[in-house]
Amino acid sequence: MDFNDSPEEAEYRATARAWLEKNTAEHKAEAHADDMAAGKAWQRRKAEAGYAQITWPKEWGGAGGTPIQSVIFGQEEAKFPVNYGYFTIGLGMCVPTVMAFADDETKKRFVGPALRGEEIWSQLFSEPAGGSDVAAIRTKAVRNGDDWVINGQKVWTSGAHYSDYGIVLVRTNPDVPKHKGLTMFWLDLKSPGVEIRPIHQMSGGSNFNEVYFTDVRIPDAQRLGAVDDGWKVALVTLMNERLAVGGSRGVGPEEILSLARDMDAADGPLLKDSAFRQRLADWYVQSQGLSNTRMRTMTALSRGQTPGPESSIGKIIAANQMQELGNAAVEAGDQYGIIADPKLAALKGLFQGAVMNAPGLRIAGGTDEILKNIIAERVLGMPGEIRTDKDAAFKDLATGR
Repeated sequence: MDFNDSPEEAEYRATARAWLEKNTAEHKAEAHADDMAAGKAWQRRKAEAGYAQITWPKEWGGAGGTPIQSVIFGQEEAKFPVNYGYFTIGLGMCVPTVMAFADDETKKRFVGPALRGEEIWSQLFSEPAGGSDVAAIRTKAVRNGDDWVINGQKVWTSGAHYSDYGIVLVRTNPDVPKHKGLTMFWLDLKSPGVEIRPIHQMSGGSNFNEVYFTDVRIPDAQRLGAVDDGWKVALVTLMNERLAVGGSRGVGPEEILSLARDMDAADGPLLKDSAFRQRLADWYVQSQGLSNTRMRTMTALSRGQTPGPESSIGKIIAANQMQELGNAAVEAGDQYGIIADPKLAALKGLFQGAVMNAPGLRIAGGTDEILKNIIAERVLGMPGEIRTDKDAAFKDLATGR
């Protein structure tokens, strides 16, 4: 594992940092109607400079760069106040799937506008009865002439309420095992029969949605991949999910250490409490291990290699640590952690936000249990779990009824 940039990487980092310093200042000086407008303006600025999707081919608006260059730019960009998340799912998962499976006309229509921030995409996979098992979905598409008619429900769809398009995984054949009867499509989220209902979160936000499909008709030309071969397409989508190897990590030991120096416990500053210090040491060790795991991933990217399934470790550690840190900080504030402690006020609800958001992070993008299975089976080489539904037709399963 190499912790240092190569000379070429150091040069690229310096160039990216200089561009960010200049352009974030100009971006801040511009007048934007709202956060969405600001996000689109920043995305367009990055696209024009070749920083929007660094690893994409130049013919599609990318820079034709390397994965490590993308990581470096992400690390540097995270140091500036331009963290707009509207395009993460579309550019990280949806549009790469379109690029891999759509015809040239479709790619020419959608890749450029998405790259420039003109159009936003969502991924419609999760369902109420599916849980972490993507292949258990029940939303169905039935062939009708040259079209397909979709009926069903998706849930926890991030950003659907502000998205223009989406990719949707549906069941087209219930007479075969669950992984073999799926098909992927792209669709306009403004299509007749699509109803999007934001889910109100206890944090006050509404970032996720329920999406209902009632006799939604789309042409077969919007199919991605072969009929009943959508599982293979879905794996490409999931593999394109960006690795958390750069950028901001949110709440960490440094933030709570700073708070503990000034916050009073029962017998003095919280930092002098032996039980708290032991927990702080554990968090620090976890953070260093997570940092080194990320560095291992970066080293693989730098050498042109594909990071392995050990990247699943990062999400398990980060999400659980975020939850523990938030709980510890709020509890240390006693009733003021709930109401308004001046020491916590300066952090603008950082720890309270962690308390409310961390449980969702432990589910989104793969639950702790699913990720632990991946690590056990694919990293440690342990035997896989027994699957009694492997060869059964989906219609014969409890989830298929």
